[in-house]
Amino acid sequence: MTNKDTKYFKEDKAIGLNESLLMMLDSAREEAGIPFKITSGLRSEEENEKINGVKNSAHLRGLAVDILAENSTQRFFILKGAFYAGFKRIEIAPHHIHLDIDKEKPQEVAFFPS
Repeated sequence: MTNKDTKYFKEDKAIGLNESLLMMLDSAREEAGIPFKITSGLRSEEENEKINGVKNSAHLRGLAVDILAENSTQRFFILKGAFYAGFKRIEIAPHHIHLDIDKEKPQEVAFFPS
């Protein structure tokens, strides 16, 4: 799959994202049945530092995205899709759901922002 082949995500939001991550996002989006708005994908070191991202963020390698979750219903369906698609690293933040596939980090975790 190339970024241009993603079913649900515009190329500008998918640039630099890992192909496996994109496939999983398409699957999650399909299962969720609601639009996913990526608020953060691939980040440069500068962007990551500017938003106080963690030093070893999966975003720096195109292995993570943040999906806008404006209410509990959206959050529920995003999580439903994420579990269905096989995501094993999920952050539940007040206004987004972070999904990543970074195998160098602990797996089978759902965490809150620190």
